[in-house]
Amino acid sequence: MRYLLLIGGEEDGSGRTSQDVCAESDAVEWAEEMTRRRVLLNGQVLHPPEDATTVRVRDGEILLSDGPFAETKEQIGGLCVIECADLDEALEIAAAHPVARYGMVEVRPIWE
Repeated sequence: MRYLLLIGGEEDGSGRTSQDVCAESDAVEWAEEMTRRRVLLNGQVLHPPEDATTVRVRDGEILLSDGPFAETKEQIGGLCVIECADLDEALEIAAAHPVARYGMVEVRPIWE
């Protein structure tokens, strides 16, 4: 089964970007281990929420909003697509991600 891991954390004022976090040795080691195990299919680091544009269509009109729409401290900073035997393995992989120690990793099955 394939799963999407949404990697997120709270803005802590440190100025560290998702790109900075993913360059840290523990994140690199996690990615290398998951690649070695052949479960990591893809991973992407996202620009910060300030670079986002939200698109909505209401009554045929396109409405654009700069930045994140949701007023929340928790932001998605990256994503990974993994393939593994079952949900238990997916949860084990997510729990091993370094961001899970201070942020969050949401695990979602991908419809196939």
